[in-house]
Amino acid sequence: SPPQALSMNELQEITDDISKLTIVHEIVLNSDFKLQAASFSPKSLQNRVKETLHKAFWDSLEEQLSASPPDCTQAIQLLQEMKEALLSLLLPWHNQLRSQIEGALDMELIRQEAEHGALDIHGLTTYILGTMARLCAPIRDEEVRGLQRLTDPAQLLREIFRVLGLMKMDMLNFTIQSLRTHLQDHTIQYERKKFQELLDKLPSSLDCTREWLRKAAAEASASSSQPPPHPAVGGSSAAHSPGAVSSSTTVPSLMSVLNRGYMNLLCWEPGQKEYPETLFMDQARLQDVQAQVNQLTIIAAVLLVTSGMCGSTLCGSPGFVARLKRVTKVLLEGLSCTRYEEALEDISDQVLQEVSRTLSQLGYAAFTTDKCASLKGQIKSIADKGNAVRHVIDQRIRSFLSLFVSPDGQNSQKDFPKGLDPIQEELLEVGHRFRSVIHHNRQ
Repeated sequence: SPPQALSMNELQEITDDISKLTIVHEIVLNSDFKLQAASFSPKSLQNRVKETLHKAFWDSLEEQLSASPPDCTQAIQLLQEMKEALLSLLLPWHNQLRSQIEGALDMELIRQEAEHGALDIHGLTTYILGTMARLCAPIRDEEVRGLQRLTDPAQLLREIFRVLGLMKMDMLNFTIQSLRTHLQDHTIQYERKKFQELLDKLPSSLDCTREWLRKAAAEASASSSQPPPHPAVGGSSAAHSPGAVSSSTTVPSLMSVLNRGYMNLLCWEPGQKEYPETLFMDQARLQDVQAQVNQLTIIAAVLLVTSGMCGSTLCGSPGFVARLKRVTKVLLEGLSCTRYEEALEDISDQVLQEVSRTLSQLGYAAFTTDKCASLKGQIKSIADKGNAVRHVIDQRIRSFLSLFVSPDGQNSQKDFPKGLDPIQEELLEVGHRFRSVIHHNRQ
């Protein structure tokens, strides 16, 4: 039967659930997660509307306060919001300070004073600034002190309002950091519950995940159907017959299917089928890992090609490999795979310059024209995905990263692939990031 249409309220409810789920997930997996005020491009329509409305409000405030007698309508509204902002910054045990704020910013009394022309805005803002100085994070100390030098009432209220907004954001991020450990203990159950609720409302929402798992299962099945390269000696002939192999090894375990699926994410082609729905919240993280793996593959291949051409004497020169690695990384930074060809052209030139410089420093003869052309050609050929050196490096890196995917995988340094020593630190860091995401999703 066709899927049942959802009402606008149901769609809004689903959107809210996804938003909450995404925020919790991000807090737990991203240690640098911070809430930030919304910002728009300076030339965007949203920014122009925002600036126009803000200017109209503050111009109106200045006009009201400059009138004779002053009109304090908007100022009282701002004082009310400032009071609420200060109260929102208090911790549960700040009972005395809460009472002080309630007394000093008694809105009923403030309105009465305004009606009788006796409202002391200067005195109120002085109290607010003193309270802000007590509550703000150290990073805001200088801004709060700067406010105390302002004399124009409208400008002072505007700047107090702005800095209070920053302080509220600081408090929110402090609360997030404080709750992170607690959330890590409960987020798995929360995500499972919310995800099941979403699945109940949208039962056909996992089509891409099913396709991803089908592909992984087919690959895992084909891999397990391959006969072992060195079959054990002895045993019955039936144990080694094609039929026996097929019947006993073509059904892969759930673990092997998941492991294959997770590894396939590291070679997800741009424009390929939609990402698995179950991994939408981690797509950016996983694609970042994929980009780093691609970059490390090129770096290691460049170093291996250069080492093979230059020999151990030159590559053993202090700092030589580190310099090649640094310049290669800089020239690859932020580039997609489609731009590796042009980057490797520049990299080959830089490598030749470094080789020539080091040969001269060590007192060796310079490379011949033919040898320079050969080295440059080999480096440029790494842009081809079918390049033998690149393929070998890629396989070694992925084989190593597969240890991080398996729950019982070992990833000690003794398992580190040969030829990848120059990128060991970066590859281990990538492996740990990959494992963090996969471990969370596997649960």
